[in-house]
Amino acid sequence: MITETIRKFVGRLFAPAPRGPLRIERDKHGIDRRNVSRHAIKVCEVLRQHGYEAYIVGGAVRDLIVGLEPKDFDVATNATPEQIRPLFRRARIIGRRFQLVHVVFGQEIIETSTFRAPASEDQETDEHGRILRDNVFGSQEEDAKRRDFTMNALYYDPHTEEVIDYHHGVADLKKRQIRIIGDPAKRYREDPVRMLRAVRFAAKLNGTIDPATRQPIGTMADLIENVPASRLFDEMLKLLTCGHAMDCLQQLRALGLHRHLLPFIDTLLNDADDRKFLELALERTDVRVRAGKTISPGFLFAALLWRMVDKRWKQGIFDGEPPMQALVTAADLVV
Repeated sequence: MITETIRKFVGRLFAPAPRGPLRIERDKHGIDRRNVSRHAIKVCEVLRQHGYEAYIVGGAVRDLIVGLEPKDFDVATNATPEQIRPLFRRARIIGRRFQLVHVVFGQEIIETSTFRAPASEDQETDEHGRILRDNVFGSQEEDAKRRDFTMNALYYDPHTEEVIDYHHGVADLKKRQIRIIGDPAKRYREDPVRMLRAVRFAAKLNGTIDPATRQPIGTMADLIENVPASRLFDEMLKLLTCGHAMDCLQQLRALGLHRHLLPFIDTLLNDADDRKFLELALERTDVRVRAGKTISPGFLFAALLWRMVDKRWKQGIFDGEPPMQALVTAADLVV
């Protein structure tokens, strides 16, 4: 009898950890349902009513957990785009590389995507391994595995108010740690923009990049050059408008990413006057971002380039050019 009791007790001590995701209740994750978009909740409810799974996912869940106000809300579901679209009065399928549905409620768009499967050997990529099409559907667990960072692989169920966590993303968030899912080098080859996103999230959350996530960036930074210019421009704007622009620039430089994005940053940051001007311009932009005010992308890029333009302009005037012509020439040379 005693032997059997001891055996059961020891068995419980060394029992394998339960499989499946963590299901974190409201009192542990801290998300207040009142701060969640009612339109995102509505999308989840409609999909559930038609027999599908649906969760609020990604950046909104991350921001709500750390006490930030999300800019937008995304939904992930096991329904395909063709199944989602007819369920809503105003919905359209968009995208080629990554097909999803925009469900429109007045000024708010709820981006609704189907669970994706991780990259496979037969998936279409370029010569460097960057994924060109990503429309292979999968399960929720597979979808979590293919997301970039652990803190972005969190699924909030507005019905139960649980957060479903496959990769300990909530724990990483609490530690303000940016950790990629899977092999970092492979994930960066699939999408080099992930290196820039790691920098942005670290700055935004006042956190750190996990050493294993950080380590390959220096040797893989040149893959940024294979990303379409329009996508790089969008990511640049996100870096400069996340409310921590100077931190982003300094981290880009520390990791060697700036050479493939903003190569002139070395010159600006090494000159005391140029650095002071840039810090002031970006600091004032950060204040506007944090206050929820509008900002001008044109101003941001003018701030980045102005000191170089100003020096060339003055040199042109010194060399005898008319002031306006010297300014136009200086701008052409810099841009």
